[in-house]
Amino acid sequence: MARIPDLPANERPRERMARLGAAALSDAELLAIFLRTGVQGSSAIEVGQRLLKKYGSLTELGSLSVKELSAEHGLGPAKAAQMIAAFELGARSAGEKMNRVVMNSAEAIYKAMAPRLAHESREHVLIILLDSKLRAMRTIELSKGNADTALCEPRDVLHHVLIHGAASFVLVHNHPSGDPSPSRQDVLLTKKISEACEPMRLRFVDHLIVGRASDHHARPYHSFAAAGLLA
Repeated sequence: MARIPDLPANERPRERMARLGAAALSDAELLAIFLRTGVQGSSAIEVGQRLLKKYGSLTELGSLSVKELSAEHGLGPAKAAQMIAAFELGARSAGEKMNRVVMNSAEAIYKAMAPRLAHESREHVLIILLDSKLRAMRTIELSKGNADTALCEPRDVLHHVLIHGAASFVLVHNHPSGDPSPSRQDVLLTKKISEACEPMRLRFVDHLIVGRASDHHARPYHSFAAAGLLA
């Protein structure tokens, strides 16, 4: 791979971030911006790709200790400490946003959940339990699948809504490909959950699919509520 300065201007990570936003960048590109420089024979993007291939995802990478990261070629103690601090700041910021945000629109839900899901390499399904003012009370991960699918059934969703006495809820999952377009399975699951909620008078606020910003689709998410597919 060419050095980042040798890439066309519109393909460099920083320029792509300025044009499309951070969500449009791959995990490796985000790491490259953080790393700034590569090592002999490898660009910063290649170093990022190597780390992701070894550990599987940003989540796994962020769970390492400073000592473990320091041992990786191209990092060292200083960059390792900075990287761990960056992961922790991101986690804390996401938690604070979740507690403040009113989940009354697809955009609000996406902004709260994208830092956690947009760059995952596997599909995760989460339920956000809301109070009567549509504020998040609790977020529960229902399942974690592979790069294509994560299993979830309506009973898994409604079980948590009922035992926690939530007034309403949001279902969220990510598409590791970055394309938020719903699959046939996504549509069927949403329909089943919506139908199961009716006799129990539970409010199913939205089912949001988290993707990433791209020139190929208008939004980095798909909202079933906005599409008129929820009662």
